[in-house]
Amino acid sequence: MDRRKFVAGTGGIAGILAASTAPAVLAQTPNIRWRLASSFPKSLDTLFGAAETFTRKVNEMSGGKFVISTHAAGELMPAFGVVDGVQQGAVECAHTASYYFYGKDPTFAIDCSIPFGLNARQMNAWMYEGNGLKLMREFYNNYNIVNFPCGNTGVQMGGWYKKEIKTVADMKGLKMRISNLAGEVMTRMGVIPQSIPGGEIYQALEKGTIDAAEWVGPYDDLKLGFYKVAKNYYFPAWWEGGPQLSIYVNSKAYAGLSADNKAILECAASHAHIDMLAKYDARNPIALKELVANGVKLNRIPKAIMDEAYKHTEDVYAELSAKNPQWKKVYADYSNFRKETTQWFKFAEAGYDNYMQSIKL
Repeated sequence: MDRRKFVAGTGGIAGILAASTAPAVLAQTPNIRWRLASSFPKSLDTLFGAAETFTRKVNEMSGGKFVISTHAAGELMPAFGVVDGVQQGAVECAHTASYYFYGKDPTFAIDCSIPFGLNARQMNAWMYEGNGLKLMREFYNNYNIVNFPCGNTGVQMGGWYKKEIKTVADMKGLKMRISNLAGEVMTRMGVIPQSIPGGEIYQALEKGTIDAAEWVGPYDDLKLGFYKVAKNYYFPAWWEGGPQLSIYVNSKAYAGLSADNKAILECAASHAHIDMLAKYDARNPIALKELVANGVKLNRIPKAIMDEAYKHTEDVYAELSAKNPQWKKVYADYSNFRKETTQWFKFAEAGYDNYMQSIKL
């Protein structure tokens, strides 16, 4: 047989086979359609927006073959029902702040923010380079969940107060919108914690149902109008040094994905994670100027109050470690990492920041 004819012939056959089989393979590849339940309303464009950024990137990177619809709190399930929803497979995934589920197990809070915890960069370091992601995934395995970091607000503000707080005594009897671990610490300081959804804080402050409230920071707080009913704005939120949000994925749904689609989920979550913090860092300075222009008084939380809060926080952590094996395991690693990273940050990072903040730019 003529070699050239044979090669040409086999090339033609290969081409015919490729043309006939490729479409069949593609036709057999199902489009993946998931639903995501958020714990946030659409009006909070940075918090809810992180989920939209995540799902958009999944769509783009998969060429439209992996589509996740995004649903605000209350559309598919209540804001705080997403753990149960993902665990039971009612939805494939959710976007939330893990400390909302402190009541199920305080260990959830470590995946978001705990009093006197890590800031945003330190949290990233613990999650991605330390043992954070490994330990939290071991914990979430009990709930049929695979978790991905997906957003961070950065250090939050310490809240809105109708009256100035100057001493620890000023905290006693204060009715404040605050909950979870921070609420436990505040209780020991004489504060009366109130658990109130974000959309109801303004009315509670206005009517005097509460004396103070914490939410996020200038950008979100300005949108909610708190400055109209409380003029004293304190910083920093010692209970939220770097609150991290998470994507929860049902473990069975995740196991059913191809390696490519698992990689797409991971990359999309990482992109949304960075994007959300960038938005807050860019928008908060502008919002803070507007708040001050509207008569808001900025005040640092007095050191005596911070010291009292820290003392009670350490007591709470010791008690949790004594009675909760899950907390003890994760927190032991977290606290060791916190000690090392805080020592490092006080040199180069704090030194540079302190100087830059002292000069007139």
